[in-house]
Amino acid sequence: MSGSGTGMQTPAIMVQGTGSNVGKSLIVAGLCRLFTNRGLSVRPFKPQNMSNNAAVTEDGGEIGRAQALQAMGCRVPLSVHMNPVLLKPETDTGAQVIVQGKRFGTMKAREYGQQKETLLPKVLESFAATSSKVDLVVVEGAGSPAEINLRAGDIANMGFAEAADLPVILCADIDRGGVIASVVGTHAVLEAGEQQRIKGFFVNRFRGDPSLFDDGMREIATRTGWQDLGVVPWFADAGKLPAEDALGLEDGFGSGGLKIAVPVISRIANFDDLDPLRLEPGVALELVQPGEALPGDADLVLLPGSKSTVGDLEFFRKQGWDLDLRAHHRRGGHILGVCGGYQMLGKTIADPEGIEGNPGSVDGLGYLDVETVLTPDKSTVFAEGVHVASGAPFSGYEIHIGRTTGSDCSRPMMRLKDGHADGAISEDGLASGTYVHGLFTSDTFRSAFLKSFGVASDLSYDRDIDLILDNLAGHLEKVLDIDAILEIAQAR
Repeated sequence: MSGSGTGMQTPAIMVQGTGSNVGKSLIVAGLCRLFTNRGLSVRPFKPQNMSNNAAVTEDGGEIGRAQALQAMGCRVPLSVHMNPVLLKPETDTGAQVIVQGKRFGTMKAREYGQQKETLLPKVLESFAATSSKVDLVVVEGAGSPAEINLRAGDIANMGFAEAADLPVILCADIDRGGVIASVVGTHAVLEAGEQQRIKGFFVNRFRGDPSLFDDGMREIATRTGWQDLGVVPWFADAGKLPAEDALGLEDGFGSGGLKIAVPVISRIANFDDLDPLRLEPGVALELVQPGEALPGDADLVLLPGSKSTVGDLEFFRKQGWDLDLRAHHRRGGHILGVCGGYQMLGKTIADPEGIEGNPGSVDGLGYLDVETVLTPDKSTVFAEGVHVASGAPFSGYEIHIGRTTGSDCSRPMMRLKDGHADGAISEDGLASGTYVHGLFTSDTFRSAFLKSFGVASDLSYDRDIDLILDNLAGHLEKVLDIDAILEIAQAR
């Protein structure tokens, strides 16, 4: 079916949404697995993403975590070309810009708005690389094409769809209400050519009997002229899949005997570290929101990664969490810091070049006798090795700036495959830190780690996620007009 070498374009379809968080990422992951299970060679693609939840690719770059899940849906390795532009917010008005996996710079929102059109050639280059020698590419938009105030220079939605000549299907979320207005309103604000580019629509996250919305679907189809592709009922296991947006971190998970408290810092990053823990029956994972106190009965406080370590350290203190953590430590509670959380646990964090703001140095929380110096070079590598305390093997990845040294590094938490040590453990053994993300996806490591707290684990995380993707594909197969979607892609 591939158009490679034939002068024909590779079949492709773009899933855009009526807004953010309407379920586009999950739908694309499900479609990727569905078409892969049909025997097609499929790849995911998202021209521009905004997320601090990133994944490291085999070619040493980083892409959005949602595209990593979609690649898993396709059963293929990750590539920087699957998400050529990744925006990682560092402040309310600025973000680090990643282009084809590498740090391009840090820009304010207005500056990026002026520059983004210049990135289109790189985006198209990556799309060409992704679509080469495959049968189908499933593309995800960002936000909504209805945000016409962002249309000039757009590379995320209709601007990219037009540049790559892609047909579009529109995803709407009925769970948030106003779904008829959101679809019909999107149609109303689009230019005529953009209206024609959208070939069909579907409604996501329906609770109850979908036939009750038959009249609504007919009304939308009549008012827009777009094909009705179906209604997707609520998929209960969606919450078990890795989330891309920190908006998904609003609730705790589980009711097991081991309580792990996670302070939700303002620029939390790579929080997929938490995903395997929230599926463990023996664990109660409590996500502590700003303004709430760290629970006094926590067994472990886990400080997660951060996109702005110095800023989030200040945020941590403003919530009074430093005082809660001191009380937790006095009670003999354990503390684990991952990446930015590891840096916060040290004595100092120095930023001599002003990478995260004004040059200078700040005091850390002081639970580890280590110091961190932030440096411009960024480490984005896979990591394998063994957990020093248990000997359990692990695999994960590093994605950070900065180097950490100090006497507690003589008690490393991890021993890497290349012989280098990673992380540190305090003299009293209660505080530890590591730069390695993704540790808890390693079943053997996670089992050994939980066993040290008296919790048994028999969860096979990757197997379970793979099964959920298959179930999601089967779910979509039953309710969407999949043949029509494939025909739309092939008619490109």
